[in-house]
Amino acid sequence: MDRSKENAEFPSCDAYFEAIQSKKKLPLSLQESLTAAFAQIPVSSFPEVPTGRVIEIPGDTSVLEAVRILSEHNIRAAPVLNLEPGAPADWQGRYLGVVDYSAIILWVLENAELASVALSAGSATAAGVGMGAVGAAGVAALGVTGPAAVAGLTAAALGAAVAGGLTAEKGVAKDGLAAADHLGEDFYKVLLQQEPFKSTTVGSIVESYHWSPFVPITLDTSMLTVLLLLSKYRLRNVPVIEPDKPVIKNFITQTGVVKGLQQCKGRDWFDYISALPLSDLGLPFMSIDEVITVKSDDLILEAFKCMKDNKIGGVPVVEGPKRKLVGSVSIRDIRFLLLRPDLFSDFRQLTVIEFMKTLGSTLPDSGNNCLVKPPPTCAPDTSLGSVIDSIASRITHRIYVVDDELEVVGVVTLRDVISCFIHEPPGYCDSYLAYAMENLEGKGARSVEKS
Repeated sequence: MDRSKENAEFPSCDAYFEAIQSKKKLPLSLQESLTAAFAQIPVSSFPEVPTGRVIEIPGDTSVLEAVRILSEHNIRAAPVLNLEPGAPADWQGRYLGVVDYSAIILWVLENAELASVALSAGSATAAGVGMGAVGAAGVAALGVTGPAAVAGLTAAALGAAVAGGLTAEKGVAKDGLAAADHLGEDFYKVLLQQEPFKSTTVGSIVESYHWSPFVPITLDTSMLTVLLLLSKYRLRNVPVIEPDKPVIKNFITQTGVVKGLQQCKGRDWFDYISALPLSDLGLPFMSIDEVITVKSDDLILEAFKCMKDNKIGGVPVVEGPKRKLVGSVSIRDIRFLLLRPDLFSDFRQLTVIEFMKTLGSTLPDSGNNCLVKPPPTCAPDTSLGSVIDSIASRITHRIYVVDDELEVVGVVTLRDVISCFIHEPPGYCDSYLAYAMENLEGKGARSVEKS
């Protein structure tokens, strides 16, 4: 499937947003005043990223090195620079898009299948990924910068392997998840040390595996537009450029916005809204049956596949028939699998709980119980202000709502929190969305990831 043409539009987010708005017990006058105020605040007033400089990753950077950069700077995503000679001087020519852990998870899971075939024949080329399988363009991609569309190469490699009568001692699986399970410790040897995998660049990943549209805003854009993009329209980050320069000046994230809201303590409007219980704000939005969980004895790759399939950034880890919360796994935890192969080389038996215990015994701030620190939780009647404090202090994207027995009954995300403070005037974002779609159609649109 050509991912560059998949879901070539912003998704319809009206159902979610309208449900939140209809459940909020806020005076209409307050909502209108807040909306008008945010509409008057320019993006230029929003604080810059903590380092004062947006981290950018060159398009020819390897996947492993990109993960190191994200991890070292404690960020979830970064713009990818286009190094192609003769590219236009505007932002569309300067940037290929944004690489994040979501794209990397897709790459890992789908490449695991190709790596499985490579193991059975000694190398990806020997497995049949050549002229007959992917054509001249595919061979060029494999030899220079890695696969431009790994999903297609995966199918080609499997087809060539079957046609050539190749057999795999470790088994050729039907999908990336099962393939990685079969690979075991050889997974890293092939995926990170052999071609074409080790030469795969973030530039090629952005083209094939990006979930969120990359359309910057300018410094004179209103903060109301940003808040709507980060809540109703499901974006996790919004790049900001200066009107006459193609360089990204700022990178506004959901986390940054919620931290900004936290700084509004003492203002009447914030104190009023933050004192309300979650139920008065229509939260948690999802019912207990809609909360996606993984069990502690599930394979860790199943947890990552769950996040990939549902386009979410994290899942609670539960045990028992009442779904007692025992931990959580985030999409960014994929970095540990790639950066510490010495710890996670055995995929065949690696469960979620074992993954968590290994991290807990390795990370310096994990405590003494050999588990990573427990995820933030709250009761159904907790105030919004307490939720904001908990999320902001932990730098997490979600808080789990639990009952007295720690059963997971809901989840509140950064997107939900931002939605509590705004509503969208009729047609407010129409002009921006039209501009965004015009640019996306020119570069190849991406589907949008849920918060």
